[in-house]
Amino acid sequence: MQQIANLQRRFFNTHATRDVKFRRDALKKLRAALKEWEPRICDALQKDLGKCAMETFMTEIGMVTSSLNHTIRSLRGWSKPRRVHTPLAQFPSVSRVLPEPYGVALIMSPWNYPVLLCLDPLVAALSAGNCCVVKPSSMTPATSAVLAEMLGSLYPKEYVHVVLGGRDSTGVLLEQKFDYIFFTGSPTVGHIIMDAAARHLTPVTLELGGKSPCIVDASANLRVAARRIAFGKILNAGQTCVAPDYLFIHHSVKDAFVQEYRRAVTEMLGEEPLKNEEFTYIICKRHFDRLMELMQDATPVVGGKGDAATLRIEPTVLDDVTPSSASMQQEIFGPVLPILTWDKWDEVEQFVLSRPRPLASYLFSTDSANKKRFSQHLSFGGGCINDTIIHLAVHGLPFGGIGDSGMGSYHGKAGFDTFSHYKSVLSKANWLDLPFRYHPYSKWAEKILRLFLR
Repeated sequence: MQQIANLQRRFFNTHATRDVKFRRDALKKLRAALKEWEPRICDALQKDLGKCAMETFMTEIGMVTSSLNHTIRSLRGWSKPRRVHTPLAQFPSVSRVLPEPYGVALIMSPWNYPVLLCLDPLVAALSAGNCCVVKPSSMTPATSAVLAEMLGSLYPKEYVHVVLGGRDSTGVLLEQKFDYIFFTGSPTVGHIIMDAAARHLTPVTLELGGKSPCIVDASANLRVAARRIAFGKILNAGQTCVAPDYLFIHHSVKDAFVQEYRRAVTEMLGEEPLKNEEFTYIICKRHFDRLMELMQDATPVVGGKGDAATLRIEPTVLDDVTPSSASMQQEIFGPVLPILTWDKWDEVEQFVLSRPRPLASYLFSTDSANKKRFSQHLSFGGGCINDTIIHLAVHGLPFGGIGDSGMGSYHGKAGFDTFSHYKSVLSKANWLDLPFRYHPYSKWAEKILRLFLR
């Protein structure tokens, strides 16, 4: 691992990656490779997660391709030095901000979107001019192997290198000194990453998770709300860091919503969701058992069944839930949706603000006052009004958490910024050298200085 890091640092110090054409060519290679390798990526994701080809393209390959297209188009503009105002006291001089790469970056990706959450940060890091060591998840071995083979065929290891393996590989990687660490995963592992980074004073971006609330008020279009919330819980079987984690609904529309949710699930997956081959399964038996256990102290009013043989769980709505219920004690990360009710908006704010700040929040409402309160009073990484999940697909919206749900952001220009250090340079002319800043100081010099610095 140390040899790889040193090899990449030597290559970075040749300054080859600072050239914008070099970066754009590297990104174009990846874009072409994604099209060529799509069948193998689809096969691997089907083997690891049971993802169908449509969902693989929509949430993995298509998202990365879109990110690549946006970045390739925009990179020259992002990379240009930016001139800023220089105070009169520093005349004659010019001040500029120059984006420069950090150097050698470590990207650690999770299992739930093993292509998107590996390659999208890589796109950002390469666009900024970094060399990269990539560590995909060991829980999706087929997909990780395909990514390693694909990236190995595109780039020399001194530029991009993929490290496979489990916790032992991760531990050795974290002992090395990197110039930037980008991690997507659980808050528990996030603490470990940050602790390791602190030993080298390495800056980090942590994309974590949390319990993302989905708020529905009495004015919401319940048919649309149910379909869009069900989409957020069915997509990848709810194994999405920004999936609606619990439903906080106005008591007057709860029963009607449950009926609409049941109908939406049937329309999407049929009468027997467990037999639908296009419905993603739970990553492993341990997580399957954990999710089934979370339902034990509540009442399923939609779904509630699981199949241990296929690791599928029906899209489920849980009633008779309290803040102390098992499903409210941890991020669910599955197709299970507990329901809590409220009467006045103040209850919503008090409840949500009393908990760790989530990665996402959602509101379904046609009430302009509630929309304003949601946007201005609640704190969360990002979210939607009258939809779920899809804010991730907007390149101009930075994606990242706050507090317990993470730090830093990426997507589009925000990703370029994350992997760039903005270096300040003042360039001064020699033809004028104002004397008042030099010793010995005089009353005259003080008057001139005060005039300039007002």
